[in-house]
Amino acid sequence: MISTPGLIRWCALSKSSPGQLRKRHRSSRMRDLLASAGLLDKALKWSGSRWSWTSMATNDIHLGAPPEPGSLHDPFLHDPERSLAILQRVLGTPYPIAQTPREVIWTLNKTRLYHYIPVVPPLRRHPVPLVLVFALMNRPSILDLRPGNSFVEYMLQKRYDVYLLDWGAPGLEDQRLSFDDYVLDYLPRALRKLKSFTAATEFSLLGWCMGALVTTMYAALRPHDGLRNLILLTAPLDFSDKHCGGFMEWANNQHLDVEKLLATFGNVPGELLDYGAKALKPYDNYVGNYVRLWKNLGDPKAVESWHAMNTWVNDLIPLAGGVYRQLIEDFYRRNRLILGTMRLRGEQVQLARIQASVLNVLANQDHIVPPQQTEYSMDAFGSRDKQLLRIPGGHIGMMAGSAAIQRTWPQIESWLRPRSRARRPGKERPIFNGS
Repeated sequence: MISTPGLIRWCALSKSSPGQLRKRHRSSRMRDLLASAGLLDKALKWSGSRWSWTSMATNDIHLGAPPEPGSLHDPFLHDPERSLAILQRVLGTPYPIAQTPREVIWTLNKTRLYHYIPVVPPLRRHPVPLVLVFALMNRPSILDLRPGNSFVEYMLQKRYDVYLLDWGAPGLEDQRLSFDDYVLDYLPRALRKLKSFTAATEFSLLGWCMGALVTTMYAALRPHDGLRNLILLTAPLDFSDKHCGGFMEWANNQHLDVEKLLATFGNVPGELLDYGAKALKPYDNYVGNYVRLWKNLGDPKAVESWHAMNTWVNDLIPLAGGVYRQLIEDFYRRNRLILGTMRLRGEQVQLARIQASVLNVLANQDHIVPPQQTEYSMDAFGSRDKQLLRIPGGHIGMMAGSAAIQRTWPQIESWLRPRSRARRPGKERPIFNGS
């Protein structure tokens, strides 16, 4: 059966009028597939001087009467050619994301440390640099999606000196990379470069998803290396609740043979990870996402936002095999971090050793990292200054959705600002009210 979004995409990318589509695909395999599914006439139906796509956009394959003139529900109502051109552009070309000016200051293997060009002079900047650390299986460009919807841009305007650690895409030669490597080699070496580049003795880390897991273990193993503030976004830390949703039931399924999967692929393909994530909410990802685009074709800002997000979502990279093995066996199945039995190169990872100020942010509607996996870890942190922040929204929307700039970003920045002030060497870490 051909899905509605797939049908819309095919017609949009065909660059043809309805009449041309009939002729060009009369004997094509796609035409045969559409005909067998009973959708060919529906895909190409012409209502008066326009296409009638309304029922397809609402997932109703039974075409009824066309919309009344002036109806807001038909995206081709006023200008079908323009609407088709929009779809061809949005679905056929990537959006130019990650445009904030930056420079590479350090590399190791595929990993790069970027410095974003400041927008205020040195004396006006906060003295504690901020390093952003995203997940290991996605591009970090979600943090710099587009002008006006960029967390990087926002923090630069708030006078922070911003850096980004981009892990890059592992190749087959990297399949043995593990959390040991990322936590004890890659991240510490990048931070040593940061301190030499800035002459700063302290820094802040903001980790998101698996980036939060990496930065948490680093904070526990290297509490005296200069980390002042640790911001964790949707951190998967506590796996004690085996029925919390997300990937928990899949990861604990006896039929998931980690070794067979890694023997087959080496690294876990980005497409496989993407299918797994989308399968948690199949309708929203495979139908609803395209319906939202369809309904907003007349709103240029909404189309631009959808285009940018869709570009990021489909920029897939694999996950190193060694990391995947540890993620499933040590975290999902054995909860070693919270139980205190997690070791990296023989060093025991004890969250009670964390001394940095901690802001632990969860998304109330997160289906990737259920809120329990973040919230239940609070008691384990040794920090005297720690706070849990609950944000409405999902795993990505809480930081990149339309409400993020009014809700999430200001709360993160207001927490970080007083903790990024200069202090005299040797002065004890302050305790903040409400922590």
